[in-house]
Amino acid sequence: MKDETKERVEKEISGWEYLEALPEEWFGFRLQKDLCVNGDMYDIYSYAKDSVHRSITSYFHEETKEYKVRVQIGLVEFCHIEFVTGDFVTFEKLLKQHFETVLHDLAEFNPGTVTSLLLDKGIMEWDYGKKLPEELEGFRLFIRPSEPVRITNGSYIIFDYIDFDISSNFDIYYNIFRDEFFGESRIRNIPVVTYSFDSGDLAELETKLEAHMLPYLQEIRRKAEGEEAK
Repeated sequence: MKDETKERVEKEISGWEYLEALPEEWFGFRLQKDLCVNGDMYDIYSYAKDSVHRSITSYFHEETKEYKVRVQIGLVEFCHIEFVTGDFVTFEKLLKQHFETVLHDLAEFNPGTVTSLLLDKGIMEWDYGKKLPEELEGFRLFIRPSEPVRITNGSYIIFDYIDFDISSNFDIYYNIFRDEFFGESRIRNIPVVTYSFDSGDLAELETKLEAHMLPYLQEIRRKAEGEEAK
């Protein structure tokens, strides 16, 4: 990060009353005043709950010259568009308006955040989803279809199998704009695209999961453990 960017942010947040008034604990999440450079980001403050692998961070992004809020759930990290602004005063207003709600929904599943387009697909009542094993090939079921997670660009994580020890996972997403399901994985935290699970409906997705999910999880583990051995 450029010195002038760092100086700008530190000047704007100096003596920031909003930051000083934040509670040490909020919905079971602990406050951390980061106040540090993180690559091309200046992290201002975070709320994290390590036991559930979730956190939320307010920061300034040098690349776009904007204040933002990013959320991490498991290995998935995304930016909440409600907070994006290049103006510090506006950023504070947005934080006061939305941050508590976003943090609450991070702490506890809120069915009210689920769009009707997803509800109409029957994903939350999906019989196959209810029968997903708690563990497959050493991966634990971290997100399940009964509690989908909204991220960006109209996508929801439908379910997520994850092994934190090897920083690897397998997700199935549903995109409301494209009306399609697709899969993605991370191997040692590096995203990997797969087209084996692209589907137009739950019946097609079930067929592809039955055929490909177990060997795909085996492949993820094999590659992740191979990377560790290097």
